[in-house]
Amino acid sequence: MFGKKSTDTKMNTLIGAGAELSGDFTLDGSARIDGKIGGNVTVTGNLILGAGSVVMGDVQAASVLIGGEVTGNINAPEKAELAASAKVLGDIVTKVIVIDEHAVFQGKIDMNQTVPDKKGKIKAAKTVNAGRKSAKAAIAEALKEVAEEEKRENQAEE
Repeated sequence: MFGKKSTDTKMNTLIGAGAELSGDFTLDGSARIDGKIGGNVTVTGNLILGAGSVVMGDVQAASVLIGGEVTGNINAPEKAELAASAKVLGDIVTKVIVIDEHAVFQGKIDMNQTVPDKKGKIKAAKTVNAGRKSAKAAIAEALKEVAEEEKRENQAEE
C-alpha cells in the first residue's frame, strides 16, 4: 500500500479496538488505529485506520489506508486509499487516490494536477495535456473511420 517514497514503514504505535481517546493524537512515526479518536490525528509517517476505527477530526499523514470511519478532512501527500469498509465524510488532498468499490466517500478530492513553470506561473501538467490531445486524436480517427465505412456501404448499395 505504501509507496517507496515513505520514509517510515514500521508501525510505531497501535491503538486497539477497545480504546477511546478524546483530544488530538500526534505521533512522529507510523501508526495503526482500530479504536475511536475524538480529535485530529497527525502522523508523520503512514497511518492505517482499521475497519472498526472512528476518527471525528482531521487526519494528516504521509499516506493513509482507511478501513473505518473518518468525519473530517484528510491530508495525505503521498497516497490515500479507502478500503471497501471505509466511510469518509470530508475532503481529501493527496497525490494518489484509491477508492474501493463499496467505500463511502462524500467530499472533494484535490490531487494538485498543476505545476509551476520556471516563471512561477501555474500551468497544467504535461501528462494531462498529452492525454487530452491523444483523446481528441482518437475521437477524430474514429469519426473518420465511421465516415469511410458509411461511404463504402453506400458504394456497395449502388
